Amino acid sequence: MQEFEYTSFIDAAASELFAWHERPGAFERLAPPWMPMRLESSEGIRDGQETVLRLGWGPLAVRWVARHQDYHEGAAFTDVQVSGPFEAWTHVHEFEDHDSGRCKVTDRIFYEPPFGAAGEWMAGGHIENTLREQFAYRHRILRHDSGLHGRYPQGSLTIAITGASGLIGSTLAAFLKTGGHRVIQLVRRPSTSKNDVLWNTTSGVREKEKLEGVDAVVHLAGENLFAPRWTEAKKRRIYDSRVQGTKLLARDLAGLSRKPRVFISSSAIGIYGDRGDEELTEDSDVDHDAFLARLCLDWEAAADEARQAGIRTVHPRTGLVISGAGGALGPMLPLFKAGLGGRLGIPEAYLSWIAMDDVVGAIYHAIYTDDITGPMNLTAPAPVTWNEFAPALGRVLNRPTFVTVPAWLIRAASGEVAENVILPSARVFPGVLEQTGYEFLFPDLEASFRHQLGRTNV
Repeated sequence: MQEFEYTSFIDAAASELFAWHERPGAFERLAPPWMPMRLESSEGIRDGQETVLRLGWGPLAVRWVARHQDYHEGAAFTDVQVSGPFEAWTHVHEFEDHDSGRCKVTDRIFYEPPFGAAGEWMAGGHIENTLREQFAYRHRILRHDSGLHGRYPQGSLTIAITGASGLIGSTLAAFLKTGGHRVIQLVRRPSTSKNDVLWNTTSGVREKEKLEGVDAVVHLAGENLFAPRWTEAKKRRIYDSRVQGTKLLARDLAGLSRKPRVFISSSAIGIYGDRGDEELTEDSDVDHDAFLARLCLDWEAAADEARQAGIRTVHPRTGLVISGAGGALGPMLPLFKAGLGGRLGIPEAYLSWIAMDDVVGAIYHAIYTDDITGPMNLTAPAPVTWNEFAPALGRVLNRPTFVTVPAWLIRAASGEVAENVILPSARVFPGVLEQTGYEFLFPDLEASFRHQLGRTNV
């Protein structure tokens, strides 16, 4: 039997971190984004309760069933593999109060690789390295999340989210649940879950009465921007899903008897257009010509009914989100891993990026910060050029980044997608977040890559 152990100290009480693990959303927060891992069901962590997940891609995915035992509230619990990829697997979670209000968190795993001695000979070192990266990530998440939750007023809020199944929405929902908040998901199809609200802009069926008394609404839904080319039909879906959807939601919120305290309605840094190396903040002029810029202007204006009804309204203008689970990095990673990655378009063009953990943290900050209203740039404090972005990703993946794809070729291949999404240079700074005291978890691009892609070399 092989043994693996990972220990760290976190500034929180053992009871608090243990409770974090018991809440819905804990598995999703702890699952490394670079791993193909999906939760099927979870009964909890008490004795006899089971967790079922899928590990792997498509038809090759393995079903992993773990049963919990040795539950000691506030101190420890254990999960044991019932069926799955290992010959045997026992994972002991321990929480122990230490000096100065810190908690010693220990994950101890006893395992036997598949195929016995042959499996240990072939994969032993790989398993050890994989576990070390996984648990370094898990402990960072636990440290960051407990720190964020502790930085703002305690107590449970009810927060409604549109687009909760998307990349940002699912991450935000899991984070909020582990903090003890109730998350209501606005969904397009009827559901039996008490935390789902039917809200279908196409059919016109909206259970808006179920939004009475929610504390905050985070509106993230919208047609995916990415496509090989934008047809007129695609552009109409992009526009309507954002502008018309936001108008309806703003109208519904404005008509409630018990209105939310804050409405966080998405936007994007595309509103600034192609601005070269100009330093851009929320006070900068916006573009009125490009399709994406006009869309963002109308998108933000679509929330006016909520604003006029006295609901504090915030527009996160989101930049390029760094996530190992997909998003903008999704189509890049295979090329970079193959040694074919590099600069797209003009090497000196700026990319304004933000780590996924800071997207979640900044939205949480905006929920609680009454001074934030109107546009809020959701970008890290250090935008970079392609000449910095590509080599940083190459260093993390240990691959060369010699390739430069010329702008004319990208325009020829992608048309308006290139002009609006891929090629513009926008050097955007998070003025509002910095002025209101938000503390970035990942202000450094390479550190963000390493955290999200499991390349911290621990």
